[in-house]
Amino acid sequence: MSSPRIAVVYYSATGNVASMARSLASGAAEAGAEVIVRRVAETAPAEAIAANPRWQQFIDTASDGIATLDDLAWADGLAFGTPTRFGGPASQLKAFLDTTGGLWFSGALASKACTSFTTASTAHGGLESTILALNNHFYHWGSIIVPLGYVDPHVARITGNPYGASWVSRSGTPPDAAALEACRLQGLRLAQVAGRLSAHE
Repeated sequence: MSSPRIAVVYYSATGNVASMARSLASGAAEAGAEVIVRRVAETAPAEAIAANPRWQQFIDTASDGIATLDDLAWADGLAFGTPTRFGGPASQLKAFLDTTGGLWFSGALASKACTSFTTASTAHGGLESTILALNNHFYHWGSIIVPLGYVDPHVARITGNPYGASWVSRSGTPPDAAALEACRLQGLRLAQVAGRLSAHE
């Protein structure tokens, strides 16, 4: 199995998804992957951001670079994270994914391992529908979808979402240790599958 290249791409308003992204990246690195973590560009109006102190603080302190299409072309495995917005991905991430037409047309995203993770403010706020909506892109790209599954007992016993790591952020609470462990396991699994698919030495 070769050492895969993994890109973790996310949108986060208050830092919760960013924390999950870093945990997923750590799992991929454990599996021997070369990993980059990127956030997509913020497109919300400045006044909306300024009205939420946590959102403004995240913008002011975010250290991950901005995702580019070159990051997707470089990677053997891709992980995408977003908060739920009305049962679907945030517009910021969706806008980035909507620019991948050229990569899709050239076949550059075909057979890459892809996975998704998310947060919502309520238990039935669209966690699974958001992951499924993200996965629609992977079908069109011809990618290989890598679910979190019930492969590890931690998911079956504690977090319970085989679609992808998720966190119910009531009143904005940050992901707990159990959710971050699910992310780590998802990154580990993504890297293992990507390594099997990859032709890199």
